[in-house]
Amino acid sequence: MDITFVLKIAVIGIIVAILNQVLSKAGRDDYAMLTAIAGIVVILMMLIPQIESLYSAIKSVFEL
Repeated sequence: MDITFVLKIAVIGIIVAILNQVLSKAGRDDYAMLTAIAGIVVILMMLIPQIESLYSAIKSVFEL
């Protein structure tokens, strides 16, 4: 995992936060919640391969 991955997650978080604030101020709280959930799902989908590689590395280190 390098710094670009962390920056991608940070940018997605900033965009979701801005959209959430704009939608909340516009009275679209339901869309704001859906935007936050979509952001969480996108970040989790980005993290799944990283977690899988971590699991593989741990498995190889401990020879499981």
